[in-house]
Amino acid sequence: MYRPLTPIDIHPPFAPYSHGVEVPAGSRLVFCSGQLGIALDGAIPPDAGAQTELCFKNIAAILREAGFGLENIIRVNAYVTGREHLAAYMQVRNRLFSPPLPASTLMIVSGFARPEFFVEIEAIAAGPDSIA
Repeated sequence: MYRPLTPIDIHPPFAPYSHGVEVPAGSRLVFCSGQLGIALDGAIPPDAGAQTELCFKNIAAILREAGFGLENIIRVNAYVTGREHLAAYMQVRNRLFSPPLPASTLMIVSGFARPEFFVEIEAIAAGPDSIA
């Protein structure tokens, strides 16, 4: 398991995340491309919360291919298209993660390739070198 790094001599995180994460030697890493809130059938929910759910569902599917789960995520980079989407994103993310918490960055961007998308999420996961 990875080790969260949250030094006491810097300001604590603003939300449930770790300032840094140490990955033990011999771990495998999985890098997930940015995932959008789009279902297998091409449906795109009209709100940021439901899109966030789909982003993490898609990430979970990618991680499953490697024998991992969301609990293996060590880093999340999330992008939303406006401050009005922050709370919906945070609500989903905070529900899905428990300690040890991944490192995390959340950015507001001007948009994505298609205007109906409000959220995109990238993830990095780490776990044991052998698949159970």
